[in-house]
Amino acid sequence: MAAMTRFCCFLAWLTVFYTELDAARPALNQELSNIFNELWRMDVNRLTPGTDYTISVQGKAGFINQGSHNARDHASQPLFSNVNENKLATITTYSRFMKLLDNYERSTGVAEQVTTDEVTENNLFLDTVLETAVMKRAHQYLVSKGQSSSDLRQFRSQLYLIWFHLYRRERNGVMDSSGFEHVFVGETKSGNEVFGFHNWVQFYLQEKNRHLDYKGYKAREQDIPDQDDHVLNLQFSWYGLVKPVGSAFIGSSPEFEMALYTIVFLINTERSTHVMVNIDQCQIELVVIRHGRSLSTAYPKLLSSNSRHFSSQG
Repeated sequence: MAAMTRFCCFLAWLTVFYTELDAARPALNQELSNIFNELWRMDVNRLTPGTDYTISVQGKAGFINQGSHNARDHASQPLFSNVNENKLATITTYSRFMKLLDNYERSTGVAEQVTTDEVTENNLFLDTVLETAVMKRAHQYLVSKGQSSSDLRQFRSQLYLIWFHLYRRERNGVMDSSGFEHVFVGETKSGNEVFGFHNWVQFYLQEKNRHLDYKGYKAREQDIPDQDDHVLNLQFSWYGLVKPVGSAFIGSSPEFEMALYTIVFLINTERSTHVMVNIDQCQIELVVIRHGRSLSTAYPKLLSSNSRHFSSQG
């Protein structure tokens, strides 16, 4: 009887927990959903699941504390079983994006030494991104909101400041970080934590080179992800350090992700911004945190996939 009582209390607590979790979520931002779906449809460089890449979500990862080096592996196989590397090599935004991934010191607290060649690579990547329909539309939207100049050179400088400007992660530290490094490359802190790392291409490359081990997906019981989902919450280890909960778009182009986060960054002034949007079949909470006029971090949190949120709202 006592065991049944404890079980019922646990169920009641669980119900309250998830109710409060839902209540804490921001309301759906329809305007941003509209522009982001427009960008989604324009993203011709997005790779197609089952055709250009295949993922296997496998088992659900367990709870572990931040800083732990041990996590039970609920995925015996890699997340990516194959990716069309020819597309990554021949689509210019991907090829130039990948050249930036080895330009950074992995650990915070170590000063970044930016070479002339690396600045050139940053600029070539930005030039390519600005030529895409996705970023052109994002620019147009930001101009309409009074958040960017219609002058392309000024917008380009704005993007460089947001994404590539170096800053200090610690108040009295060295110039050791940037928005691009944190979001797209990933960082480690104090030899026991993984920070950032929210990009699927970097995930695939690090997994392929055996620096990264996928541990399983993270989701509520009623929302198990599948191989077609465009956003995944996941757990992994990188160079032996575990990220308890990470998240990333899957298959989308660098320009699409950069456009989304730039829009959220510029239309808000708060240090930490959370917006809920529907993109394709996914309901996502986009989190963007600023570091002055630059980006500190940005990532998607999958709330619901495969249109289940539409039926639940109806």
